[in-house]
Amino acid sequence: MTTSQPLTGTQPTARTCPLDAPEEYRALRAQAPVAQVTFPDGAEGWLISRYEDVKTVLADQRFSANRPTLAGGGAADGTPPVRPGWFIFMDAPEHTRFRRLLTGEFTVRRMRQLIPAVEQIVAERLDAMAGAGSPVDLVQAFALPIPSLVICELLGVPYADREEFQRNSANMLSLTADAEVVQGAWEALRQHMHRLVRAKRAEPTDDILGKLVQAGELTDAELAGVGSLLLFAGHETTANMIALGTLCLLENPDQLAALRADPALWDDAIEELLRYLTIIQYGLRRVALEDVELHGHRIKAGSLVVTALSSGNRDAEKFSDDPDQLDVARARGPHLAFGHGIHQCIGQQLARVEMKAALRALFDRFPTLRLAVPAEDVPMRHDMVIYGVHELPVTW
Repeated sequence: MTTSQPLTGTQPTARTCPLDAPEEYRALRAQAPVAQVTFPDGAEGWLISRYEDVKTVLADQRFSANRPTLAGGGAADGTPPVRPGWFIFMDAPEHTRFRRLLTGEFTVRRMRQLIPAVEQIVAERLDAMAGAGSPVDLVQAFALPIPSLVICELLGVPYADREEFQRNSANMLSLTADAEVVQGAWEALRQHMHRLVRAKRAEPTDDILGKLVQAGELTDAELAGVGSLLLFAGHETTANMIALGTLCLLENPDQLAALRADPALWDDAIEELLRYLTIIQYGLRRVALEDVELHGHRIKAGSLVVTALSSGNRDAEKFSDDPDQLDVARARGPHLAFGHGIHQCIGQQLARVEMKAALRALFDRFPTLRLAVPAEDVPMRHDMVIYGVHELPVTW
């Protein structure tokens, strides 16, 4: 057993191609799948790069998602300890308590019932794009409004507030913003949701947040936290997948042609885009609660462990048919884009519904859709926790 080893360097972050994970992951998977590294924020710990090992860590309760287990009582990325209601940073049984209240709202059946409403929102955004004429920034005109409208409707958040919560979300995800800016964004979102919770106590509503208020199992602070988390996660990730997925298909015209020739491939294509792009670009953080052995290495209690989802989703041992190539006809498999284990994304079915409705309708409505700038001029979100594009100028 190896109890320690020299740091192998830093976590890979530089991309040779903006649509690919960093190339260094290939060597790590082959030579050092459990490696001691320095992370981009200066923290030190273990980087897990193989698919099966990522699944193992994310399913093992000896690895905690709870931020107070990190050194100093807060997260290694500088954010404070767990906020009330932010159950993605909690372990069982607290995590279970929150998740149980929400599971019924995000079932496959419930999400399928939403398809007509989502398709209507998509159609309205496409009409607006057609009316405005090209070129447009697809992020602002299409990719961001769709999930924002949907999650606002589900939660009972006024869509008129979108600019405020979108601005705060962007600051919360920034890797370059000052700490005061990040903390101010967290606080602004919390206060905004607190006001909404109080309003729903005074006047009950039939939406997710309203139902949680009426259930009476959560404090106002917890309700505000759950609402903030769902609002934050419900638009940021899907918006970036829609925009980045559009860029990816435009840059892979053979794959787009295959979808146009056989629209039955769209379900497979959505899973392939999720796997191939993996927008949680720096992985998910965990902390060892006790000494754990993995591949002959002793990961000591208290150690930071990062599961590299983007690397696991390019692992040839799992995806043997050239995982570095986009293949919209690839058989659907259990990728890691939504994580794994008890913290697997509760809104994943909603994301699938939104992505399919948006991307299929976009390319049907604008068959000549193309970039309005050279691909190398598209500004990528290297500076954000969630990968994607800052803007996507398109024309038709």
